[in-house]
Amino acid sequence: MRRTDPADWMWAEACDLIDQAERLHRRFFHVSGRAPTAWEPPVDLFEDERELIIVAAMPGVASERVRVRHEPGVVVIHGERPLPFAGLRLAVRQLEIPYGAFERRIALPAGRYEVGAPELVHGCLVLRLRRMA
Repeated sequence: MRRTDPADWMWAEACDLIDQAERLHRRFFHVSGRAPTAWEPPVDLFEDERELIIVAAMPGVASERVRVRHEPGVVVIHGERPLPFAGLRLAVRQLEIPYGAFERRIALPAGRYEVGAPELVHGCLVLRLRRMA
C-alpha cells in the first residue's frame, strides 16, 4: 500500500480505528465464562510498601449492589447496574453505558493482604488492601 496516496492512507487509518474500537468494546463489554455478566468495570491499581489501592469505575452503581470477595491471589468485584428507566415504555435511541451484571477479577501481587471496607467515592469503588507481614 502506498502511503503517499491519500485514499490508501485514510483507508488504513479507518481500519486501525475500527480495530481499536472493537478492542475497547471487548474490554468494557467482556462476557465472563464464570457468571452471566454483561461488562467489566475499568480498574486502576496503585501501591506502595504498605498497601495496594484498587479503584474501579462504576458510576451509577449503588453500594448495596456491589460485593467484594477476596480469594487467594485475587480480589473479585461483582454486582449490577440496573437500567435507570426500567419498566417505562421508552425507545432506546442510544445506549453506550453498560448495564446489567458485572464482575471484575483483579490479580494481586504475591503476598498476604487484609482487605479494608469498600468505599464508593465519586462513582468509583475504592478498596484498600493492607500488606500483611
